[in-house]
Amino acid sequence: MREIYIVVDVEAAGPTPGQYALLSIGACTLGESRQTFYVELQPDRDAFTPEAMSVNRLSLERLAAEGLPPADAMQKFADWVARVVPQDARPVFTAFNAPFDWMFVNEYFYRYLGHNPFGHSALDMKAYYMGLHGVTWEETSYREISKRYLGKPGLSHHALDDAIDEAEIAQALLFRRISDVERHESAE
Repeated sequence: MREIYIVVDVEAAGPTPGQYALLSIGACTLGESRQTFYVELQPDRDAFTPEAMSVNRLSLERLAAEGLPPADAMQKFADWVARVVPQDARPVFTAFNAPFDWMFVNEYFYRYLGHNPFGHSALDMKAYYMGLHGVTWEETSYREISKRYLGKPGLSHHALDDAIDEAEIAQALLFRRISDVERHESAE
């Protein structure tokens, strides 16, 4: 079965979906004909950390008035995934620091839709980079990796913009791995 890599980034009101709201989701496919998705959600919890809110620069009051109800937002995301992934393929949830993004997306899909179109696994680009380059965990910061593959440091902390940047990194890493394998096979 073919795999369609979908890079996902989220912004949240805090560090865990059990206590804090998922506020926005950005996603995009890899490849030349990149397709994108973005949605902002109405907070379903009041708790927040000042650190998270200073990073994401979203307004809980604005999202309460203008964001989509979480069930609608997750259905819209599931519908988008179904549209961009052909019947003979499966979506692969891909993220930079996938454990964070994955736990929010998985929790919200199950809480509001009862299923997750990505299944039960995710590809973490930090771990992939670590294995590919043989570096320490400390050397897998976004700042280090983005300087190498994007020529710029830092995240904007807008979920779609970050997903697009992370897709550039993912594509470079995956392409590099494919090239390494092909060179190795031709040398044998």
